Amino acid sequence: MLTDTAGQEEYRGLWAASNLQSDAFLLVYDITSANSLDALDYFMEMIEMETENRLDNGKIPPIKCVVGNKCDLQGQRQVEAKTGLEWARRRKCGFMETSAREMVNIEETFALLVRRVVEARRLTAGDGPANRTAALPLQSHPNRDPNSSAAYLDNEKDDEDEPKKSWWRRLKCW
Repeated sequence: MLTDTAGQEEYRGLWAASNLQSDAFLLVYDITSANSLDALDYFMEMIEMETENRLDNGKIPPIKCVVGNKCDLQGQRQVEAKTGLEWARRRKCGFMETSAREMVNIEETFALLVRRVVEARRLTAGDGPANRTAALPLQSHPNRDPNSSAAYLDNEKDDEDEPKKSWWRRLKCW
């Protein structure tokens, strides 16, 4: 189930009451509006409180990803990818840039979230490796320059099979 609040003030109470048990949170800001990234702070605070509650009760934390949308509007960019990435990293979230208009990284973003939720559920059920947690660290893509601002939601190793590596090369707007 997806709930889109569009960041509107009137939905904040409803959001907090109905969405905190979600498996994943996709926090989207507009790269052409610096205020839109700042507006995510409220939602992140709510998610962090829920995360602490889950950890205190031995439950798995939710998957979180921050997405900078409208990467097709580079000329109007107000939030650099590096800024969005750093914001996400400080909050232990994945990061991606997308364009809904151009359909850039939309399917990939949702596929990554779903994959992480499935992995988290496996770990909760005891089917996964004992030394991994669902709160996976954000890492730079293995085929990218380590000094670039690119990052991804997965915690894959460099020894992945070649089809997966070629899939990562198709991602845009990083």
